[in-house]
Amino acid sequence: MRRLAVFDLDHTLLASDSDHLWGRWMIENGIVDAERYARENERFYALYTAGTLDIHEYAAFSLRPLVEQPLERMLALRERFVAEWVAPIVAPGAPGLLEKHRAQGDELLITTATSRFITEPIAALLGVSNLIATDAEIVDGRYTGRIAGIPNFQGGKVERLRRWLAAQPEPYAHLTAYSDSRNDIPLLEEAQSAVAVDPDNVLRATAERRGWAIISLR
Repeated sequence: MRRLAVFDLDHTLLASDSDHLWGRWMIENGIVDAERYARENERFYALYTAGTLDIHEYAAFSLRPLVEQPLERMLALRERFVAEWVAPIVAPGAPGLLEKHRAQGDELLITTATSRFITEPIAALLGVSNLIATDAEIVDGRYTGRIAGIPNFQGGKVERLRRWLAAQPEPYAHLTAYSDSRNDIPLLEEAQSAVAVDPDNVLRATAERRGWAIISLR
């Protein structure tokens, strides 16, 4: 029986939010205007945690440095960011949980609203080869600052997962999904086994009401 384990990334496998931290990293490295960017970064993060984020508005803000800066510079900064800021915030229980699923023979998949630019090396750090992320549009080899296709956010995570599953050579008989956020309740509803990981208040209440497992990886 083929089994799939699907993991949200930020505040689930990671003990913080890589997208939010990337904004702070760019501020510290002089890539963006510190005062304005910090203010907007915090505003968007608050909207995300409240479940009211406009993902397209956020993308126009967060992807602009990829439009304005040389890609070589941004790739070099990303490598340092993952090594120096992301590796230390991998949730203590995350490697063991991933290894548990590998030992069971499960396929692993990370699904995240954060852009692929940021999360590809993080998935590699965690040893997970399957990644669904929000894709930044590239035209003629340059980032446009817009989202390509369906944002991998809220209900979009479900649609993107269904498309990924439909493209696989064989179906999966069982799906386990892990997340921390109210934004991923639609994703958890898709799974045969739903697990709330260090959940926010809305997801915790939902998990308790529906009898979903609640765990901590912290």
